[in-house]
Amino acid sequence: MKKLYSIFILLLLTISSQLVWSQVVTTAPIFPTENSEVTLTFDASLGNQGLKDYTGDVYAHTGVITDKSTSGSDWKYTPTWGDNSAKYKLTSLGNNKWELKISPNIREYYGVQAAEEILKMAFVFRSADNSKEGKDIDNKDIFVDISKEGLNVSITSPINNSIFGKDETVTITANSADSESLQLLIDGVNTNTTSAATLSYSYTPHAAGNHQLVAVATEGANEARDTVNIIFREDTPIATKPSGLVDGINYISTTSVSLQLYAPYKQYIFVLGDFNDWTLDNSYQMNKDGDYFWLTIDNLTPGQEYIFQYLIDGKIKIADPYADKLLDPWNDQYISDATYPNLIAYPTDKTSEFASVFQTAQTNFTWDDTGFTMPDHDDLVIYELLIRDFTEAGNIKTVTDTLDYLQRLGVNAIELMPFNEFEGNNSWGYNPAFYFAPDKAYGTKNDYKTFINECHKRGIAVIMDMVLNHSFGQSPFFRMYTEGGKPSAENPWYNVNHNFENPDAHWGADFNHESAVTQKLVDRINAYWIEEYHIDGYRFDFTKGFSNTPHTISDDIWGSKYDADRIRLLKRMADQIWAENDKAFISFEHLADNYEEKELAAYGINLWGNANGNYSEATMGYNESGKSDLSWTSWKNREWTAPRLISYMESHDEERLMYKNLQYGNSNGDYNVKDLNTALSRIETAGAIFFATPGPKMIWQFGELGYDYSIDENGRVGKKPIRWDYQTNPDRKHLYQVFSALIKLKTQEPAFSSENYNLNVSGALKRVEINHTNMDIRVIANFDVKSGSITPNFSKTGTWFDYFSGNEISVSDISMNVNLAAGEYHIYTTKQLDKPIIPTAPDANNLAMNGVFEQDGVIKATYSYVDFNGDTEGNSILQWYLADDQSGTNETAITGANTLEYTISRQNVGRYLRFSVTPVATSGELLTGNKVYSAYSQPIDYSTGIEDVLDEELILYPNPVKDLLHLDNLKQVKRINLYSLTGKIILYKQNPDSNEIIDLSFLSQGIYILVFDLYDGDQLTRKIIKQ
Repeated sequence: MKKLYSIFILLLLTISSQLVWSQVVTTAPIFPTENSEVTLTFDASLGNQGLKDYTGDVYAHTGVITDKSTSGSDWKYTPTWGDNSAKYKLTSLGNNKWELKISPNIREYYGVQAAEEILKMAFVFRSADNSKEGKDIDNKDIFVDISKEGLNVSITSPINNSIFGKDETVTITANSADSESLQLLIDGVNTNTTSAATLSYSYTPHAAGNHQLVAVATEGANEARDTVNIIFREDTPIATKPSGLVDGINYISTTSVSLQLYAPYKQYIFVLGDFNDWTLDNSYQMNKDGDYFWLTIDNLTPGQEYIFQYLIDGKIKIADPYADKLLDPWNDQYISDATYPNLIAYPTDKTSEFASVFQTAQTNFTWDDTGFTMPDHDDLVIYELLIRDFTEAGNIKTVTDTLDYLQRLGVNAIELMPFNEFEGNNSWGYNPAFYFAPDKAYGTKNDYKTFINECHKRGIAVIMDMVLNHSFGQSPFFRMYTEGGKPSAENPWYNVNHNFENPDAHWGADFNHESAVTQKLVDRINAYWIEEYHIDGYRFDFTKGFSNTPHTISDDIWGSKYDADRIRLLKRMADQIWAENDKAFISFEHLADNYEEKELAAYGINLWGNANGNYSEATMGYNESGKSDLSWTSWKNREWTAPRLISYMESHDEERLMYKNLQYGNSNGDYNVKDLNTALSRIETAGAIFFATPGPKMIWQFGELGYDYSIDENGRVGKKPIRWDYQTNPDRKHLYQVFSALIKLKTQEPAFSSENYNLNVSGALKRVEINHTNMDIRVIANFDVKSGSITPNFSKTGTWFDYFSGNEISVSDISMNVNLAAGEYHIYTTKQLDKPIIPTAPDANNLAMNGVFEQDGVIKATYSYVDFNGDTEGNSILQWYLADDQSGTNETAITGANTLEYTISRQNVGRYLRFSVTPVATSGELLTGNKVYSAYSQPIDYSTGIEDVLDEELILYPNPVKDLLHLDNLKQVKRINLYSLTGKIILYKQNPDSNEIIDLSFLSQGIYILVFDLYDGDQLTRKIIKQ
């Protein structure tokens, strides 16, 4: 069996281009077994060099891979990350060498159960504060194989698939344990034999080609073998690349593909893939043309998917950075067949890391969106959407199924949070790895295209959230040039260090936008999605990071100060996008000083305007000291020259208004913002001011239904509950309908794009004034928790119209005041508009109960059914309840009590009755209304007839009772039963004497029911009070 440490790595060596194969860790003994003590030596100068030259304390985060592990990365028996216990501390040996003792043996050190087989030890070495990590090359975990007791053999140098120059001499080293003989075969020929435990042999083939090394250890009749394949490569072929090749995959014909990779400073590159069975072959060494490497692959099967990677200088394996389909060895297994049918399997037995896919003779997607026209940018109402959290399936296909819902809402643009290939499957997407492939976690390429095509057919633009400030560690652009866990100085795309001193502004590797190479990449990315996917524009994340200007914590912690270099670079990028599509929408998450944003807006760039804090104060009802001042939501108040401010009440990155309303809302008497319906109505009020303010707008998904889970639910970026059932709540559905009516005004009435407007929105009573040749508009709203009076400041006398009620308003004094209740708002127009059709749910009121509230009494429920849409009543839902008092203590629904009549039983005596009704209509959009409750009844008593019998025939005293209860004249009583008010039997006595004394001292204070079963089948009931 082959013994091969995955921790062996390659180091690029001397000018002669020879490669030295070295071990990040070594062990003594060479063949550690689960019952042996092990001394492990870690060389921090190798691997990712994250701890190179580090002088502080170093600890091992370690575990084991066992036969119970679900994968090669499923560590078992690991400590908590950051555990600085003495057993995990390494000893410095100097010269970047560190030592760890695993004692008394591997099994006891890790505490592995006896029945579990240990296959490997796993390591990540770290600094005491966890800020630095020592790992294998490419930041991989370090693994050490565990050997079986007895005969073992391993070729320790070189490792499998090592690459050498054709004239180089290779030292081959093999080690054995418990062997009598150790033999080395090269291409089947015995070259060396020894009786020692170690064999070393120098080999020079003097020709390029592939060779197989086999070490054979024998002991008597037993034999162990280890096999390693190596290649002596041809000199890097120099050849001019064909005209027209671009970086990435170039489809030449149905049977031919040309690959090109930009890789300055690299010496040679091999292509590995299905077409050569993932073996190193000189015929698949790429040609070099300056800083470019290229190769044409022929004799492909049309339509077949081929998986491939580049092996750079023998040590770095990457997927093609420009591929439109990637395979992920860690996360593809979790993608369902419903999301991505027939996904090609990752070749786990052939390679590691991301792999890319090409396929000739693909069927082109059929677009039919030629009739789509991009809405005017200042009329946009953008719906920000995270695919993962929008449907239960969490894929783009099911989001496409919801487009009718979004079309009815009226939005004319959807902004998808990043969906190019990001790290993992469960993410917001701001950790990009690849830029030309849609993430498979959300669906296939054609699923995305279908979504965009269907949006365009509905008049909805699609905006892509794009992250070009940074990318994360799995990006091939990063992995090609790293040093110490950061981009190396040779990296043509990234800065070695962030230009922000603030660590909170560090996300992954920082793109160097001054680099012509980076600019070329950025322009190709932006053009690609417009051309290939018909994307209508972009929202660019953290554009304050698009320069190399230093920003210190003390002077400019978030880089908000005016930056001329940044403006130059951003304008350059925008110009290239508009050269591709002159109507493309461009927006920045910039949030810089107004002077800089004003300049960008004048250039035609839209900018995010965060109004979450002010709107949340307004909806919660806190307006003092300018807390709810919305003045900065106006592009005119910012002195911009064009309506390029995208204001928003909520976004993916802000707390939800409804959550804050329900948690922290203000109150005044019976008016309480924490009440659900009140909280929803205040979102409606906010929407009136929000959508009326001219300029583009953005809303966050489900805000139109009053989504009320915190942004921190399940962690800030964690998956959130998906509540499509909100639509069944009439008040939430009403909010959706109101938003839809407001959006219709915004997008269809030219007056709402007027530049002749004014805001008076600093206090609790807010006003928007719009004047336009088409009509004048006044929007007034009260964000206080008490009533107030405001002047709409009408522009003229005469008839005005209330948009939602349709009522005419006669204005004789333009300075007249209007009284508004808490949370009330109105939209007044000089032109009569169609009254919005906002379906309402049925309602029930005037609930009452009639009857005698005693045992055997029949109680009848009555109520009035109301439906303002004129829908008739259907099968409304009725339920009866019992409680211990009129405050509802221990209320329970009575099983089976669902009709308009309820007959009181003996167990109900002493309790309180009420009913509820949930009104249901026979037709209409909102069929079910809110559940409404009646008041509680008086306490239920026993019947008058039974009381008379008790008085004449049975004597019960004292009542109230403290300890002993006397019962006389029980000749007709077959059984005595004592019940609690909840119907639980406490005690009983069968065939009592004529006179009984019952000890009730053990009972708690309260009301109890005595039920006497008589011999003739009747029952008598009496209420007693225990003191």
